[in-house]
Amino acid sequence: MSVTAFISYLKLEKNYSEHTIRAYQRDIEAFENHCNECHGEDGIDHVSYPLIRNWIVVLSDQGISNRTINRKISSLQAYYKFLLKVGDIDISPLVKHRALKTRKKVEVPFSEKEMEDILSRIPFEDNFEGARDKLIIELLYTTGMRRAELVNLKVSDINLSGHTLKVLGKRNKERILPLLLSTIEQVKTYLVKRSEIKTNTDSPYLLLTKEGLKIYETLVYRTINKYFSLVSPKVKKSPHILRHTFATHLLNRGADLNSVKELLGHSSLASTQVYTHNSIAELKKVYQKAHPRNKN
Repeated sequence: MSVTAFISYLKLEKNYSEHTIRAYQRDIEAFENHCNECHGEDGIDHVSYPLIRNWIVVLSDQGISNRTINRKISSLQAYYKFLLKVGDIDISPLVKHRALKTRKKVEVPFSEKEMEDILSRIPFEDNFEGARDKLIIELLYTTGMRRAELVNLKVSDINLSGHTLKVLGKRNKERILPLLLSTIEQVKTYLVKRSEIKTNTDSPYLLLTKEGLKIYETLVYRTINKYFSLVSPKVKKSPHILRHTFATHLLNRGADLNSVKELLGHSSLASTQVYTHNSIAELKKVYQKAHPRNKN
């Protein structure tokens, strides 16, 4: 019952996305299964830390990365924090837990040249799908929005005359993003092609499949991979890398961290700072070239 109440809490009070809620639920159920199968425990509300530590060891022996293990334990921490909140337990079994060490994850953004090649030199097909695919890339790169935010965009969210876009982010937080003229023109081109497809063009959603249905996250991922494979040798080509590219290019060209934070929809600067490592590299080049004490 406690797990069911926790899931309802995440959905109704925390406004977490379905994707996030499923991840929490999977992690907690996996721990429940471990406790039941390996230790004969029917519930996890009152387990001791050694039992959690044993699960960590088992996961590690299975080759699960420290980063993934930390995420699973984070799900448990949220669950026990909830139990404390509702008074079901007096102390969390994870009160003294320390996260496993992980290597810093470095995600390499696309270069400005790669972005220019995609948006100005790659020939997109002159049809509905070609216009949609280019708009997907244009919106991700020029606004920095998340893939889920893109999928859920509605036609009514775009203000063409005001050159702005309304985005509903995590926990239903709304933000208004500026749109470049190039993006506005691509929206207009796409809307003409969208009106020509024969099925379900009265859908409120902006981006549709050729059958007239709302696009889905896998389609967005495949689209990014398809086109960026033509111009980039990078191993990882995903919608999130485009978000990373958006932030990095803005910071490289002098945007301040707080402005980028607002555009990305982050709740704290700590979340935005993961995008700055490439900007630091760029600053070092400028610094070394410009500082009078540098003899080289």
